[in-house]
Amino acid sequence: MKRYIYLISPQKIGGLKFYKELNQIFKTNKVKYFQLRLKKIPTSNLLKISKKIKKIAKKNNVKFLINDNPFVAKVVGADGCHIGQKDMNFASSRKILGKKKIIGMTCHNSKNLALKAHRHGANYVAFGSFFKSQTKKTAFKANLAILRWAKKKINMPTVAIGGISSSNYKKILSNGADYIACSSFVWSNKKLDPISAISKFK
Repeated sequence: MKRYIYLISPQKIGGLKFYKELNQIFKTNKVKYFQLRLKKIPTSNLLKISKKIKKIAKKNNVKFLINDNPFVAKVVGADGCHIGQKDMNFASSRKILGKKKIIGMTCHNSKNLALKAHRHGANYVAFGSFFKSQTKKTAFKANLAILRWAKKKINMPTVAIGGISSSNYKKILSNGADYIACSSFVWSNKKLDPISAISKFK
């Protein structure tokens, strides 16, 4: 079975329950990447949380990425980082992390940004937002055509992001995305706990 889920962390992480759930989610063997995305927390906390997650990810063979922060990714020995268009530029991130680490880039709904990421040697590109997202208020809307374009024109993995749930993910995958990013469907689902939510992706 292909692991096609790119799971993004909840916006706050507290207590042991989260780590237990994360381990169980990884055990379903559906998650390929896990991105730790915590804004505005002290670096010392970020390092502590990252080290715990890294152990769980490693044990379950999940690639562990840190959002926006190549320095922390390097210090904890994560598999790489994800950078947005307003974060540190690609060349500086690559310099910090070295050639072997994964660096993914946010490309919104832009072919130009995707071609640029490809030229720089990014490991994947992320397009979005495809649907209305609770996690991130975004001005960028992406359409399915960009996934089909990317499949033909740039030979690199694509991640689709934004409001993806068990009821709409198949459309995204059938249009050419390699991975679907999800966060609120798993962590803030009113009807399902995280383990049941992830199980909805067949």
